Amino acid sequence: MNTIILATDGSEHSDKAARYLVESPLLNRDFVVHVVHCEPDVGGDVKSFIGKADIDAWHHEESGKAMKSVVDILSAGSVGHECHELVGFTPEKIVEYAKQSGAAAIVMGSHHHSALLNLIRGSVSGRIMAHSPCPVLLV
Repeated sequence: MNTIILATDGSEHSDKAARYLVESPLLNRDFVVHVVHCEPDVGGDVKSFIGKADIDAWHHEESGKAMKSVVDILSAGSVGHECHELVGFTPEKIVEYAKQSGAAAIVMGSHHHSALLNLIRGSVSGRIMAHSPCPVLLV
């Protein structure tokens, strides 16, 4: 069984990517979707005032919110899936997870920001495509 990573940020673009996995005639059903969401780590200043358990609970809550809609879409389409919460720099953590899990592909929704904004901020999908060990499908 193949592993496909569905990276989500909780946006409608991520929902479109989930719907693609459910509805696409291009994909066979011999895969399990690993839904991943990555929350940025909090800074050292915050960690000095808030305990690790509270920070972990916040990361868990935020990841749960971000993954809910794609999980609902995959469940309604009877697509097998697992949820994984990551913390850190999003492109790095998703690529690292893809390597560890032996993923056959990474699927993501694209926000289609302007070239200027991508130049200033950088693009999560662009960074993942540049370093991914497997094909990346942008929906």
